Amino acid sequence: MDDLHVLVVHNRYASAQPSGENKVVDQEVALLRGAGHRVDVFERRSDDIGARSLPGKVAVPLLVPWNPAVRSELVAKLRAERPDVVHVHNVFPLLSPAVLAACADAGVPVVATLHNYTQVCPPGTLQRDGRPCTLCVGSSPLPAVRHGCYRNSRLATVPLAVSLAINRRRWWSGVERFFCISAAQRDVLAGAGMPAGRLAVKHNFVPEPGVRRTGPGEHVLFLGRLAEAKGVRLLMAAWDELAAAGGPGVPLVIAGTGPLEAEVTAWAAGREDVRYVGLYDTAQCREAVARSTAVVAPSTWLEAFGLVVVEAMAAGVPVVAAGHGAFVELVEDGTTGLLHRPGEVASLASALRRITADAALNREMGQAARRRYEQGFSPAVGLERLEEGYRSAIAGRSAPAHGGETRVGRGDGNST
Repeated sequence: MDDLHVLVVHNRYASAQPSGENKVVDQEVALLRGAGHRVDVFERRSDDIGARSLPGKVAVPLLVPWNPAVRSELVAKLRAERPDVVHVHNVFPLLSPAVLAACADAGVPVVATLHNYTQVCPPGTLQRDGRPCTLCVGSSPLPAVRHGCYRNSRLATVPLAVSLAINRRRWWSGVERFFCISAAQRDVLAGAGMPAGRLAVKHNFVPEPGVRRTGPGEHVLFLGRLAEAKGVRLLMAAWDELAAAGGPGVPLVIAGTGPLEAEVTAWAAGREDVRYVGLYDTAQCREAVARSTAVVAPSTWLEAFGLVVVEAMAAGVPVVAAGHGAFVELVEDGTTGLLHRPGEVASLASALRRITADAALNREMGQAARRRYEQGFSPAVGLERLEEGYRSAIAGRSAPAHGGETRVGRGDGNST
């Protein structure tokens, strides 16, 4: 297609924590530029909040529902540069849905990637106290405030709940095409009342890693945020169960940081079968994945995608993942990896035992995982789906297929 001028809008998450969302944005920008499209970025950085004055920091929650300064700044930029389309990612906490009003003011079509469930759940996780929760889905966000679902704080949850309540219709009417990153996510959002004809399933792509597994692997790898929702405590319990039975023969490597870091550090201390390595950079992550016997993703929340799963596939490494959310469509159980019963220690331990004990099965799964990546998650597939989504938005189209579902691009049956 003809070269496009795309403006990407994103509030970058704090650099101290690993962010799959930041990674996806950077990779898409690089992909589009590499294909000859002009891509500009309009962003704010959560890292900058720390440098604000005390009054400035106090004012941040007030900007979550609406930031009028952002609207004015973005309108001026849009009118001066006239991009073909605006691609919105995260607007929390410094950008706000005011970016949608700016695009409407300037008459520029909008697409938005939904990286989580913030359209129907203030913290975006569909989880409370380590268990699935849908109290706010399709209704008022007041339960989230009552339970303090964001950072275990009622006060911190209020701005998110207010933003959801007052901006819901603005999102639904102001975005020409929503990119859902899995069919599982799309089903939840459509069921909550979002306009199904504007919801397109577009899985994230993953760049070629540059390194693939060549042997049986050296370790089982957990790579991600050390948080309850990621199943870290579940993994520790399952690994203890394996160790009590003699161990799987390879160590567990945990890479990442987060609120459970002290707990993980204490648990791993003095053990030969566990290594906690802290936060890896991109090159270290790719090397660690390629040296893995398996990558484990035991999330207790309903993941909207699962970037680490596809990164493992790209390196020819099978995955052990929780059998819910997007993982069910990413991992073909018994072919590209194994799915365990969500939240169950024994089931996770059993899957880890099986995938590490059967070398032939592990090798076959790794090869099948790589083929799955090539068919559904490669840069070529990702570029095609981005371009088609932009083309549809620019043309003002949002035509639902049978059953009300819009899909972007071609590919395997589980993708779009």
